[in-house]
Amino acid sequence: MRCPFCLADETSVIDSRLSEDGSTVRRRRECEVCRERFTTFERAELKLPQVIKSDGRREPFSEDKLRGGMTRALEKRPVDADKVEKALGRIRHKLMASGENELPSRRIGEWVMEELKELDPVAYVRFASVYRSFQDVNAFSEAVQSLQSEPSADIKRKQLKLLPEVDDSDTPSGRKKGRRS
Repeated sequence: MRCPFCLADETSVIDSRLSEDGSTVRRRRECEVCRERFTTFERAELKLPQVIKSDGRREPFSEDKLRGGMTRALEKRPVDADKVEKALGRIRHKLMASGENELPSRRIGEWVMEELKELDPVAYVRFASVYRSFQDVNAFSEAVQSLQSEPSADIKRKQLKLLPEVDDSDTPSGRKKGRRS
């Protein structure tokens, strides 16, 4: 790191700390030539995939668009902002974990609906009505009925898992451990 005062290349780190959310590192540095101290911030630069729109166009992923869509669905709903940020973080994590250079917008939309279903059923139906382009009242009614037939998010969280979750990649054949086919 070059010193901003004398432009010397010889600086040393005296202190490093993680930010509260763990996304940045704050480093206190000292120039070994002029002895001035300064602070730098480090953040990982992540390449998010391109989004393939339904008409075939490709555009860079926009977190602002994602946030805007969820915010419109959650408008005037009693959902804590921290929960929304965590949901956005989970979607961003899925994007990065996909390892893909391009993802269809439909897949991202499905991830948004999963998150909204957990956050607020009304917001889920609002988003689904636009996202799935409900053409009539029956389509809207079917979405509400499917929501009503599922256990609530609180009940799902409180339920114990019968079998531990195992990744398919854990076995050479790709089959789940402990299950026979």
